[in-house]
Amino acid sequence: MQRLNYFQQSSELTKKLVESGPLFQKTRIEAHIRELVEIRASQLNGCAFCVDMHIKMAKIHGERELRLHHLAIWRESTLFSPRERAALAWTEVLTNIPSQGVPDDLRARAYPVLRARVVRSHVPRGRNQ
Repeated sequence: MQRLNYFQQSSELTKKLVESGPLFQKTRIEAHIRELVEIRASQLNGCAFCVDMHIKMAKIHGERELRLHHLAIWRESTLFSPRERAALAWTEVLTNIPSQGVPDDLRARAYPVLRARVVRSHVPRGRNQ
């Protein structure tokens, strides 16, 4: 099976995605959490190239091997802080936004742990809002 060429399929959208990378690096979210988020989103998107690239970057910046192995099972692992857990949960819901929007309970749990500006971003809200 041939890999989809995103630039051919939607060059404008792909350019916007590439442009968003440097913006993400400028956020107030700590670098090690950004790297965990990038790896987890890449896992969810099924992009082997991206997973490989982000894992290599995380290791260069000192991320422990065991935590990288536990990233796919972060909910069951004791290796992640509450802030990292909130970021990973937020990543998962934003990567696979449910048709009814981001669940209000997740938004409420993420708000006190992550910076309010991150949580208030332009993301579809749950049905109760």
